[in-house]
Amino acid sequence: MNRLANSASPYLLQHANNPVDWYPWGTEALQRAKDENKLILVSIGYSACHWCHVMEHESFEDAEVAALMNEHFVCIKVDREERPDVDQIYMSAIQLMTNRGGWPLNCICLPDQRPIYGGTYYQKHDWMNILMSLADFYYNRPDEAIEYAVRLTEGIQQYETVKLITEEPEYDLNDLQTIVANWKKYLDATEGGMGRAPKFPMPNNWLFLMRYAHHIKDDSLAQLVKLTLHKMAFGGIYDHIGGGFARYSVDGRWHVPHFEKMLYDNAQLIGLYAEAYAWSNNDLYKEVVEQTIDFTERELTSPDYGFYSALDADSEGVEGKFYTFTKPEIEEILGDDADLFYIYYHVVDDGNWEEEHTNVFYRKEQDALLAKTLGLTTEELQTAIAAAKLKVFEARATRIRPGLDNKILASWNGLMLKGLCEAYRVFDKEAYLQLALNNAKFIQQNLINADGRLTRIYKIDAQDEKPVAFLDDYANVIEAYLALYEVTFDFQWLTVARDLADKAIELYLNEVDGMFFYTAADDEQLIARKSEIMDGVISSSNSVMARNLKRLGMLYEISRYEEISAQLLRNVMPFMGKYGSSYSNWCLLLLEEISGLYEVAITGNDADDMRAEMEQFYIPDKIMLGGNEENLPLLQNRTGEDTRIFVCKDKTCGLPALSAAEAVKQIWLS
Repeated sequence: MNRLANSASPYLLQHANNPVDWYPWGTEALQRAKDENKLILVSIGYSACHWCHVMEHESFEDAEVAALMNEHFVCIKVDREERPDVDQIYMSAIQLMTNRGGWPLNCICLPDQRPIYGGTYYQKHDWMNILMSLADFYYNRPDEAIEYAVRLTEGIQQYETVKLITEEPEYDLNDLQTIVANWKKYLDATEGGMGRAPKFPMPNNWLFLMRYAHHIKDDSLAQLVKLTLHKMAFGGIYDHIGGGFARYSVDGRWHVPHFEKMLYDNAQLIGLYAEAYAWSNNDLYKEVVEQTIDFTERELTSPDYGFYSALDADSEGVEGKFYTFTKPEIEEILGDDADLFYIYYHVVDDGNWEEEHTNVFYRKEQDALLAKTLGLTTEELQTAIAAAKLKVFEARATRIRPGLDNKILASWNGLMLKGLCEAYRVFDKEAYLQLALNNAKFIQQNLINADGRLTRIYKIDAQDEKPVAFLDDYANVIEAYLALYEVTFDFQWLTVARDLADKAIELYLNEVDGMFFYTAADDEQLIARKSEIMDGVISSSNSVMARNLKRLGMLYEISRYEEISAQLLRNVMPFMGKYGSSYSNWCLLLLEEISGLYEVAITGNDADDMRAEMEQFYIPDKIMLGGNEENLPLLQNRTGEDTRIFVCKDKTCGLPALSAAEAVKQIWLS
């Protein structure tokens, strides 16, 4: 076994038996490269990554390839979810060199960590040729290698950077209309989502577009959002048997998934579909939320209520084997009831994807229409399908399961905690709140140390270690605790959010340009200290911090928070017009700047019941606060036994309302 055998990372442990002399990222490997003047080979992936497994089997388990790697390179394996700071730097390098990125990510660096070459997946023959060429290049032409590394490192340091904008702009709706008009060019009006394959869910894209369409009453855009939500829920990217979403679909119609299931996707999609239900009252969205939370609780929740990171795409070395079925397998499980199941989920003799005779379940028809075609009532169809699904689920449970990445990450736990709060906000199910509270306490007790600093990864025996966390950990956990306060009015959660925000400002804020660095001031110094600005599958840490600080500034009436938030938006605004999809969370902040946020303060003995009544109305541009303690400026001199609602905006409040309907009327008429 190599040096990865002592790692806690499931991904690194997968490579512990490789003949490659792998090191984890750290002082030992980096010092050896300098001492021996050897190139560094940095290979980055994650446990649920299918093509990472393929490259491992083809190359890293091969003795011939390993011998070549060991002779000429110091080989370092990195779990991108543990060390996103390292991944961020070398992903920037790959994108600058090749204009594309992905995992596995393989980068060849000088002994001082500066990259000179890189790419993603390579077949064995190509990989060996590249390694031999690079070893020869560095041995015979080191000056050229150094010259290239200098230029590339300068590019990395400048990549995704912004300048300080001191002029305070006047934002208006035209700014957003310009962004959305360009954005619409990339949307797929037939299948939903972006108009290309592969298709990623991109939850924050659709959250912004939904709110924007609602705000300006853009019915065509609203229909496109609904189309996307419908197609994703009906497609094979959604697990119709066990709930939850795969990471993306490889085709343009959401049919065949890349079967890995990530916590971060499902967390955000729970929140998206919950809010979509509040917006349009579609029962399909409610089912998706219920089934995805059930999946999360069943398969991604630790005994201590931390949430695990992912399920692998593969089982028994085959992608999707756990989730797919042949027609005879379904017949064996369902017997005479199989025919209806075939129709409902489009199961065919030859299979409906590339694996021979294998079917990925997906839907096309609405239940009412299909039931009418089959001569059934809708209730009869739904009852029969529910019974069949349960049988298939029970049969599937006997199979060898995909691998579990049991890392518990602060950032992704924050995303799931927020998703659960959004589900509770909309559906008022006590079980959702209890799961959220259990996770909130887990984070507080296990991932926040005595000095108020976050730790990214939960480790049982990590008390004596210096906590390592990144800006996304702070941003997403702060946002989660803000959401938890809004659905409980329990001031302790708001206090946690504020304390973490103060710590993030102390450790990460760059006072020169007004942006947050991704790494803390006292973290390991890499070849560049980067800021995460563009929104991707997960919103960027800077955009989340900007929205957090705006809310905290309003709740506590602390101008410093709001000033930092405003500066962040000013700096990024010049980049938002060309490609809105990469700035969707920034667009949400811009929408809030333009339309304003309502502060809804509810006081009195029945404040929580009144809060639940208020949530029956779709008002996304609001902050909720309340209770019977004068612990926030807006609550001072407003508490008492009688339950009242105060609707405030732009530091002006209306008369106290005695019912949710009356308060909502104030909002709608303002």
